Amino acid sequence: MQKRPVRIVIADDHPLTLAGVKNALLADGDFEIVGETDDGERVVPLVGQTRPEVVLLDMHMPGMDGLACLDRVRAWYPAVKVVMMASSSDPSRVEAAFKRGACGYIVKTIAVRDLAPAIREAFQCTAYLAFGLPSLNHESVAHDAGLTERELEIVRAVARGSSNREIAQELWITEQTVKYHLTRIYRKLGVGNRTEAAKWAHEAGIQTNERAHLPAA
Repeated sequence: MQKRPVRIVIADDHPLTLAGVKNALLADGDFEIVGETDDGERVVPLVGQTRPEVVLLDMHMPGMDGLACLDRVRAWYPAVKVVMMASSSDPSRVEAAFKRGACGYIVKTIAVRDLAPAIREAFQCTAYLAFGLPSLNHESVAHDAGLTERELEIVRAVARGSSNREIAQELWITEQTVKYHLTRIYRKLGVGNRTEAAKWAHEAGIQTNERAHLPAA
């Protein structure tokens, strides 16, 4: 049976960003864009009119600040999930968004190919997820292996000897999500366990001394 696309509203006041996001989601094929706006005051009415499952919401919106929009969406439509998007990777902003009910936080430096998977992961999971944080040098060998930015973060952590719990706290995800990613990583790298994944990272020259700049959950 064909999977139904996720209904999404996009709120961003930058035309280029809005166009780029729309193109990325349409190309992915797993999303139905049911509404868009460049005005914070229009977000809640638009959600009421279009009944999306997820709202991709810019942190800084004219008319009403993104966090204020988040508060209203969560109050009026608690079943709708909100993924915040911002230029800032400031941990205090990330934490504020999660505390006010966002299910995901995407920094606008995220690679285009990672945008749709990031939104999908945030929508499907029950814990807060942050994407695009400044902790990676995009080693070509990792991209040649087909690793996404998030998967490369996890490979780094595994190579450092971090446990699943430590990785979950560092990256603002659940331990179950870490296990899900590890399964995908093992398959892409052609390895059977975390020891072999760590060996691959060291042999590939993946730097392991960088950590995400977020407080533990």
